[in-house]
Amino acid sequence: MNLDKTARLALAGILACLAAPLAATAAAPAPVVVSITGFAFGPAQLTVRPGTQVTWINHDQVPHTVTSRQGKLLDSPALDTDDRYSHTFTEAGDFEYYCTVHPFMTGVVHVRK
Repeated sequence: MNLDKTARLALAGILACLAAPLAATAAAPAPVVVSITGFAFGPAQLTVRPGTQVTWINHDQVPHTVTSRQGKLLDSPALDTDDRYSHTFTEAGDFEYYCTVHPFMTGVVHVRK
């Protein structure tokens, strides 16, 4: 009888150890993709949690950039067709960006805890 209880406790401990990495993985924010298509960022506005990686992919046949309105947080090179640029947002705030080649192209990433 005592052996059954010990075996059940040991099994519960093993299962808890195996489940812990799964819980940590589930808590990580999923990556987000912004498409650059038709001279526009889509979505132009998005809200993410700190720790989220955002990737911009240029689907247009002309180059575009992803550049911060203020500061240097976002500062991609010219992205040719199918090029990608990624940034992981670590701090809360509102991060406006635009394309330096086509300044009418704008977007904003809202980072909220």
